Amino acid sequence: MTGERLLLYASSNGDQWWLRRGHDHCDVFVWHEPNVSSGGHTSRIELGRFLSDVPQGPQHQELMRLLGSLIVANSASPQIGGPQPEAGAAGAEPTPGESAS
Repeated sequence: MTGERLLLYASSNGDQWWLRRGHDHCDVFVWHEPNVSSGGHTSRIELGRFLSDVPQGPQHQELMRLLGSLIVANSASPQIGGPQPEAGAAGAEPTPGESAS
């Protein structure tokens, strides 16, 4: 399988959870690689299913931490919908010689 990936969590027993993106930029999922000694098979886990797993482990906490960091990193970005008028601009008077429309 090709695509971009980011290690979410590696357990002390060798299991690894990756956040992966497939060929389509909207195809994002968790990829679990069990440790070699367990004989398990790799598995693709859709994000909704992964986040609804109970109990939540450290791999879930790392995904939530990563998502939260995206919000913090983009908090200085403009709001969705474009630039907002500055406070008080809606009630501003036209400058002299400018017609009010």
